[in-house]
Amino acid sequence: MPRKDQRPKGKKVSDSQTIMTEMIMPNDTNPLNNLMGGNLMRWMDVAAGICAGKHCESYVVTASVDSVSFQQPIRMGDVITIKSTVTRAFNTSIEVYVEVFAADMKGGNPRRCNDAFLTFVAIDDKSNKPKKVPPVIALTKEEQQLYDGALKRREFRLVLSGRLKPEEAGEIRSLFHPTN
Repeated sequence: MPRKDQRPKGKKVSDSQTIMTEMIMPNDTNPLNNLMGGNLMRWMDVAAGICAGKHCESYVVTASVDSVSFQQPIRMGDVITIKSTVTRAFNTSIEVYVEVFAADMKGGNPRRCNDAFLTFVAIDDKSNKPKKVPPVIALTKEEQQLYDGALKRREFRLVLSGRLKPEEAGEIRSLFHPTN
């Protein structure tokens, strides 16, 4: 077991990947018989939280949700599959990428409908304080691309929340302060 101030051993992305399936019922929909966005966001948060908790081997709390994208409507009776994948771990936080796919009950009309990045903070169950998280081991090309982009996304989140000054953002500083 690592010391309290020491980071745990790294874990592969595949060790925590989480897939959740739901069928869209009448009480999940709006008057147009489409899935309500809030219900989808809740399921995305649950699936991503399970994924993050498995990676961190601890309780996690949602810290942020980035750009939820509603690209295609999801109709009553459709079956959705929510795929959650850890992209990168920082000190006490972890980023999870969530994709939502829909199809009819027979598997017809398959489509990718939504995606988002969620950030979680691992919580020590004794002290209720943030705890160090295991690094992510990216093995595939796709995993490496998500891993590489995570630092820029993190800096962007921190700048937008006011926790990081644009001139202090190493990866994205040029977006705010272009060089001449």
